[in-house]
Amino acid sequence: MGTEKGTTYLLSSFFFSIILTIVCQRTVKAQSLPPAKYDGFLYTNHRVDSDTIMIEAFFDPVCPDSRDAWPPLKQAIHHYGSRVSLIVHLLPLPYHDYAFSTSRALHIVNLLNPSATFRLLESFFEYQGRFYNAQTSNKSRDAVVDEIIKLAAETVGNSYYSAIESGFNDRKTDLKTRISFKYSASRGVFGTPTFYINGFAVPDSGSAIDYKQWRSFIDPLLLAQSRKRDDLPHLSL
Repeated sequence: MGTEKGTTYLLSSFFFSIILTIVCQRTVKAQSLPPAKYDGFLYTNHRVDSDTIMIEAFFDPVCPDSRDAWPPLKQAIHHYGSRVSLIVHLLPLPYHDYAFSTSRALHIVNLLNPSATFRLLESFFEYQGRFYNAQTSNKSRDAVVDEIIKLAAETVGNSYYSAIESGFNDRKTDLKTRISFKYSASRGVFGTPTFYINGFAVPDSGSAIDYKQWRSFIDPLLLAQSRKRDDLPHLSL
C-alpha cells in the first residue's frame, strides 16, 4: 500500500506541475507590457527621497469605508508635510455598481487637469449616495454616467464638460481604469480601503483608520530615522 500511495502521490504531483506550467504560460502571454507610468495619483507634490515615508491607499470612489477613511488620512498627510508622501490607487469593486465609471472619470480628469483629481474624488465621496447601488437601480447606465460627467464638470469647471464626455468614448481611459484594477489585484488587494506604508500592508484592511492610528504608525518610523541619523559618525574636515 505504501508503494501504491507513493506512486499515486508522484503522479498527482506530476500532473499538477504540468497544469500549473500551462496556466502560468497562458498568464504570462496574456499580460501586456507594463504601463509607461506608475499606477496611482500622487497627492503630495514635493520631492521624494529615501527617507520619505510612502503611503499607498487603495480606494473605491463609491465605497463608504473609503469615504470615511479619507479625512483622517488627509489630516495626517498635511500634518507630516514633506516627510510623508501619498499615492492613491483605484480599486473599483465589482459589487459597487458604478465604481468603474467613477474611477474612469477620475482618470479622465487626471489627464485633463491633474490638480483637480482629488477635488473630484472628494466630490464622489460627498455625493456618493447618488451613485451607490440601490439609488441607481431604476436608471439606465447612460443616465448614471451622464450624472457622473455632470458632477465631474461641476467640480473641475463646466468648460471641461465636453472633454470629460469625450473621455468616456476614449479606449485609453478604459484601459487606464483596467490597469488600476489589475495593479491592485497584483498587490493582493481585494477590498477598500487598504493601506500600505513603505510597501508593507497596514493591519485591519477594509476599514477606516483614524488620525490617532496614523500617528501611531508614522511617528515611530520618523523617530527611528532621527535616531539613525544621530548614530551616524560626524566627519570633521
